[in-house]
This record gives sequence, structure tokens and C-alpha cells, in this order.
Amino acid sequence: MSPQLVELLVTATLQTIYMVAASSILGTLIGLPLGVFLATSRRGELLSAAAANRVLGLVVNATRSVPFIILVVAIIPFTRMLVGTSIGTTAAIVPLTIAAAPFIARLVETSIREIDSGLIEAARAMGATPAQIIRKVLLPEALPGIALGLTLAVVSLIGYSAMVGAVGGEGLGDLGIRYGYQRFMPSVMLAVVIVLIVMVQLVQSVGERIAARYDKRAPKDRGR
Repeated sequence: MSPQLVELLVTATLQTIYMVAASSILGTLIGLPLGVFLATSRRGELLSAAAANRVLGLVVNATRSVPFIILVVAIIPFTRMLVGTSIGTTAAIVPLTIAAAPFIARLVETSIREIDSGLIEAARAMGATPAQIIRKVLLPEALPGIALGLTLAVVSLIGYSAMVGAVGGEGLGDLGIRYGYQRFMPSVMLAVVIVLIVMVQLVQSVGERIAARYDKRAPKDRGR
């Protein structure tokens, strides 16, 4: 590739990293508390609020059911209202965050529900409040699962970030479409694919290391 195309590839990579990082952080800030609430608010649980749990569950499921490309187009007015435009990297963060938050919420909920209920009962017997149980028991115990779940979410966001290139977003997806497809430059398309693969592998490796670091199981139990 020419130096100009290499420069475009570097710029597009940085744009993708910006979109994925920002939407991952925002999605986690929204999805984590939602997931904790979903996992602890059924009837008889720590934050018993069955009606709210059902309503929130429906909203989360409905959002997750919408194909991402349709979601991007459907919320264009909302995106424009928030950031003043519906194209570009900053605008792409809005649909990426909305897609990530319910996905992360369900992953967090699943990780928390896998915790032995005996730990919760023991904490209750010691007089811990619901907030203390969530902060000192549930979240630390679920941390390895949450780390793996967030890794999966970030990997999915990398794919989604490439998809927004088809509807006015920037980044690697836009570069691949404009140069690799529309201008028939397979070398650019190949470079985009390689960069995306490397990004996914790096995220997966880091996520697995973090999960393994906080996994309290014996080493012999890991990987089973």
C-alpha cells in the first residue's frame, strides 16, 4: 500500500479504538448496575422488586432483539439530538453504547446468578445489608465471569464498529467499504481484516488474563 493508504489505515484504526473504548466504558457504566439489579430484584431476592424486574427485563430483551444496523438508523434523531450529528466517530458511539448496555447487563446478571446462594445467606446471617452483600460478596465473586463477559462485549463492539462504516460512521469499516469495496482495492480490505483480527486477539487475551487473575478457584479447576 502507498504511504497515504497506510496513514488512512492508522487513522481509521485510532478511530475504531476510540469508538470501541468509549462505548465500552459507557456501556459498562449503564449495563453493570442494570445487570446487578436484574440479578437481585426478583421476588424474595435482595432487592425484591418483581414488577420493576419484569419491566426492565422486557426493555433489555427488546433492545437486544433489534439488529444493530436497524438500531443505528432508527435512533438517528436521538443521536443527532445528543451529539449534533448522525455521522462520524462520536455519533457512532451512541448506537454502540445502546447496543452494548443491555448485552452487558445480561452478562453481568448471568455471572451473578452463578454464585452459590449459600454465600448470600451467610452474609445475611452476619447482618450484612443488601448493598454490602452486592459490593463485598456478589461483585467480587462474579468478577472473573464479568471480566470474560465484558471481553465478549468488547469483541462484539469491534465488529459493530466496523458495521457503522456502512451508515456514515468512520473507522476501519468505513475504510474497508470506501477503498476495499467501492474502489476495488483488495489490499486495503485485507489490511482492515488483519487489523480487526489483531484487535480481537489482543482484547481476548487481556480479558482472559484479567479473569484468570481474579479467579479464586484452584489452578487445577481452571479450563475445565
